[in-house]
Amino acid sequence: MNSAPTFIPAIVSARARSAGRLRIGFGKRFFVAMLIGLVWVVPAAWSPRLIAGMFVWDGLFLLLWLQDLLRLPKPVEIELQRVWHSPPSLGVRSKISVELHNFGRRPVIARVTDETPQTLRREPPGVNLAAAAGGMTSADYDILPAQRGDLRIGKCFVRYQSALRLAERWAVAELSASVRVLPNLEQAKQQTLYLIRTRQVAMERRRRRLRGLGREFESLREYRTGDEFRNISWTATARRSKLITRVFQVERSQTVWIVLDAGRLLREQIVRGGASLRLSKLDYAVDAALSLAQVAMHSGDRVGLLAYGRDIQQNCNAGRGAPHLRSIVESLALVHPEPHEADHGRAAHALLSEQHRRSLIVWITDLAETAGTPDVVEYALQMTRRHLVLFAAIGQPDLNERVAQRPESEQEMFRYIAAIEIVQRRELLLRRLRQQGVLAMELMPGALAASLVNRYLDIKDRSLI
Repeated sequence: MNSAPTFIPAIVSARARSAGRLRIGFGKRFFVAMLIGLVWVVPAAWSPRLIAGMFVWDGLFLLLWLQDLLRLPKPVEIELQRVWHSPPSLGVRSKISVELHNFGRRPVIARVTDETPQTLRREPPGVNLAAAAGGMTSADYDILPAQRGDLRIGKCFVRYQSALRLAERWAVAELSASVRVLPNLEQAKQQTLYLIRTRQVAMERRRRRLRGLGREFESLREYRTGDEFRNISWTATARRSKLITRVFQVERSQTVWIVLDAGRLLREQIVRGGASLRLSKLDYAVDAALSLAQVAMHSGDRVGLLAYGRDIQQNCNAGRGAPHLRSIVESLALVHPEPHEADHGRAAHALLSEQHRRSLIVWITDLAETAGTPDVVEYALQMTRRHLVLFAAIGQPDLNERVAQRPESEQEMFRYIAAIEIVQRRELLLRRLRQQGVLAMELMPGALAASLVNRYLDIKDRSLI
């Protein structure tokens, strides 16, 4: 098995430059020395001439401060570099290293603050670094991406001192770069490895040999009574001086289309991993789509992606291989939720006009609580005339919890009845889809990826496509 592609942002490095007009400062030890100088005020109360001692003390430390400042490396002698340990993925903790190269003649002690967006880290990270003269040092900080897509990470601000810590220089390094936060690659990788360990994918790669059916070439053999004349290989017949016919097998490599709804229904936030991270239904759907795409490609199928809201957001033609998987991952990273209802008809029309041959359509969406039949149900039924449709409606965990709880007040009773009505209506819609040949099911967000992958493998094993 080829490993999943990795997407690590380019390492960005830059020499520091002076930070605006205010380029220098005072270290903590300088202020401590100034406070110690105030001790001269006490004896000066009895002898005013002793106040001169305070000015001499302060003047001495001002000279020491100036000497310390002049010996500090200039900003151009400081180089900062940002290094990513792994691709930034939604909901996955990872590390970023900040490296400081000191090309000056004196060692420095620095405090570096990186300008990161809140979607990567709630507070700007700060690291302490100590670099010898002509040396390099580094420190790490953690990030927890809370949003997919392209983000802008900014500059690095550095304040550095010598070992005396009297003077301080302020500088900034232009490390601004665009970073793409990807779906949860680790989950997709673990899902694939688990299925390979259980030999489900390996079994799929052993193609079922049904001779005489299909149009995928298997072997040559002598002509037998009843063989079709169109299957005779005339080149092999000429070489062997007897009739040779081609034997075919059933095609096991199919096309799988993942259709992803990015409308308002999938904006609902769900807490994952405690209260520290809230992901939307769309985030769960994207992770499930990535897991399914990776497993389907390892099974030998061609995979396409169609993500839509009011308009088509992403459309990747069906394909296979590592480059195609990479394009799907980057497309999924850019799928974003929209505040209005998705245009299901536009998505269905785009897919029907592009995919003419029968294929498996995995439609990840949700059902609106409307009086009539939701549009997505009607278009799913329309697509099932030509394709096999696996319809996955993302469930609402809080709704199921409401139904499971026994009401203890009048207000809770009204909520309980409303929840039951919604659950029953969703089940009726899913039942109608099943009666018309659609493989419809309701899945909770946390179980979405594993359930879809297992259902897909079951479809392959039963040759339903």
